[in-house]
Amino acid sequence: MVQSKNIKMSNRKGSQRVARSLHAHQIVALALGALIYILSVTGTLSVFNRELQRWEQPDAPEMQAISPQAAAIAAKTVFESEPKPTSHLYINFPQADLPRTVVTTDTQAFFVRADGTVAQKEDFPWTQFLLDLHYYLHLPQILGLTVVGALGAFLLAMSISGFMAHPRIFRDAFTFRRGRGLLTLTDLHNRLSVWTAPFHISNALTGSLLGLASILAFVIAAFNFDGDIEKVFAPVFGEEPPMIDGRAPLANIEAPLKFMQTEFPDRPPTYFILHDPATAGQHINLIAKHEDRLIFGEYYNFDASGRYKGNVGISDGTIGQQIIGSVYNIHFGNWGGLPVKLAYGVFGFVLSIIIVSGLRMYFLRRRQKGNPAPKLEAAWEGITWGTISSLLLTFLSSLWFGFSGFSLVATFWILMVATPILAAVLADYVLINRLLRTLTVLCLLLVMVSYTITNYAVVTSSPSLSVLTVLLICLIFMIFSLRRNQGMSNSN
Repeated sequence: MVQSKNIKMSNRKGSQRVARSLHAHQIVALALGALIYILSVTGTLSVFNRELQRWEQPDAPEMQAISPQAAAIAAKTVFESEPKPTSHLYINFPQADLPRTVVTTDTQAFFVRADGTVAQKEDFPWTQFLLDLHYYLHLPQILGLTVVGALGAFLLAMSISGFMAHPRIFRDAFTFRRGRGLLTLTDLHNRLSVWTAPFHISNALTGSLLGLASILAFVIAAFNFDGDIEKVFAPVFGEEPPMIDGRAPLANIEAPLKFMQTEFPDRPPTYFILHDPATAGQHINLIAKHEDRLIFGEYYNFDASGRYKGNVGISDGTIGQQIIGSVYNIHFGNWGGLPVKLAYGVFGFVLSIIIVSGLRMYFLRRRQKGNPAPKLEAAWEGITWGTISSLLLTFLSSLWFGFSGFSLVATFWILMVATPILAAVLADYVLINRLLRTLTVLCLLLVMVSYTITNYAVVTSSPSLSVLTVLLICLIFMIFSLRRNQGMSNSN
């Protein structure tokens, strides 16, 4: 009798342990889904990071090109303003989607006018916050890249396993059953997955490669190069010359730019790097764009006097070099102008829908089987719309209160933790969905009005108008969607 009672208690404890473990497993799965969703949303926005930079700081001087002489004057002016010696001096040259010249040191960055005079400081805290969120999830750089790369690999595995789990997925590529609840949601998820498969598979693959490259380099360096990571990347990006101590006059910045104009007129410089400026070992890397190529550019090397020392080989070296040099542009859509960017924007939006619908299918199946998970389902709605509203609220906090750096990071993650927790407490996914979508509408309206008031003098400029137009379209769509859902709820 006692033994039977002990067995029942043991079985009950075992069942409780299994239930707790399953619940923990579901929370982990929800957290992974949330992080992948955040990466998808921020990745879609990051495709337009240059447009967002122009929008966030619309009064910066713009130009289609800058002369070698003017660029050299500006670089020297900024360099001489440094209170302490800088280890690098950079020049970002105007490009079609970011027609601005910026001179940067280790500690500061300034816009430059076409005549070489220095203008205001570069300052786009929200866009930088967005990029750091997508690149690192605001974690320390190496850890963040590793986590993001692992999530990219997880998304790639989910994409491939999704195809393997549905043998009829291509045969049913145009099947869509409206008004059928779970079947409709399943069709939406599967059809979008098939139609955009080349994008989200290549994007997950390149994202995982970019993210995991650093940790792989650490491992390779530890086993083969006594921990020297530069030697791992040297076959691809070139070897760094040895540093030579001692002061020297600042390198000739104008000569390499003139050389490129004369010798390679079809390869416009995009980025200038002066290593160890005003030292005996200073040297120059100049990255130039190769039109009609997927590579981000080619490194052209010069000594301090401006004498050409050759290129690294990303454009004409080994196949491996050229592939690695193309990964970044393939991932972010920096290879075909505005049409490709718009396509990436649409595909990124679709990928976000695929991720959201996948979790909604799971919760809907549970409800149909009589085993609902109201807290987790409400939490997922909190993540889905909380991500959008939190990004908008962080922009407003930057615009209204001057938040930047850590304050933006803290604001976002406090909102992202609090929202799903509150949603889980309420345990009503329909209510959470409606509340957060309403909040998103209000945030969109506040962003547009606040931005217009703050930047009224330049609000009719191209950078401002283009982004405001997109926000207006989103606002109209959100209002229509809310009214439509409200009408359907009233009719039910």
